[in-house]
Amino acid sequence: MTLSVATGQAVDLREQPVNEVLNRVGQSLQVHLLPDTVVRKRRSVGARTDRDTWVRIERRLLDKIPDQGWNGAESAARLGGIAQPEWHGCLVWRDADGPVMWRADETELLPDAPVGTAVLSAGPELPDAWWEALNASLDSLSAHHTSRIATPDTMTITQALVTESIRGVFSVDFNTNVERWVPAHADLNWANMTAPTFSVFDWEDWGNAPLGLDSASLWASSLAVPALADRVRHERRSDFESRDGKLMTLYVCSKILGPYAHPEDPRLDPAQRMTEQVIKELQAV
Repeated sequence: MTLSVATGQAVDLREQPVNEVLNRVGQSLQVHLLPDTVVRKRRSVGARTDRDTWVRIERRLLDKIPDQGWNGAESAARLGGIAQPEWHGCLVWRDADGPVMWRADETELLPDAPVGTAVLSAGPELPDAWWEALNASLDSLSAHHTSRIATPDTMTITQALVTESIRGVFSVDFNTNVERWVPAHADLNWANMTAPTFSVFDWEDWGNAPLGLDSASLWASSLAVPALADRVRHERRSDFESRDGKLMTLYVCSKILGPYAHPEDPRLDPAQRMTEQVIKELQAV
């Protein structure tokens, strides 16, 4: 057994033993994972190796793996014009004891440390060159073509999901149909980008999504720092000014203001104000 838990259920890898998994990955990739560099998250574990690379290991239930597979990091390696770690190889296996699969991707090391946590509480000092690199990468990404569909939070994003998310939280009667679907990272936040050298990583969920999803997601993760949120909107203004960008703003706000809203979330008030503004703009069209 890979983990001492019922493998057919979701588990938190921050709390479960993972030595067997790390050993299997190291032996298969013929690399030594450095114990003092291991980073454990809810559904993934990462570590530096003795050949100066990084290995990210993810556990995923079979019903959370879409028909397109879950080779996001591998398929993103072909995308040009984007600052991202170079992908080297992978290992994939099915758990013998349940409907679970494991995947380990080896990439080059990040050029710098991640900017911060997914949602920031203090503004980072980012040079203009960083923002230029962000814009260049996002613009290049949206110009690519793919048959992949984005899976933010392991859920395939569809028109129905967008409509249900918006109308399930906000009382609106305008058309919520998305006009443009373009390739997106689909998990763009401050924990998945580096600074002062810009690089974006964790490509597991990338694929076609409504125009503006990445920009809106980054803005939402910046709302506790008003100046940073304003900078995101300024830098990605073409996305936010589009109709799809406005819909994506409502989509990400529905996650903040919906039934699982935390009463002490500092993003509540700015998200509510923006929601009211965007709804007026969409109703006026």
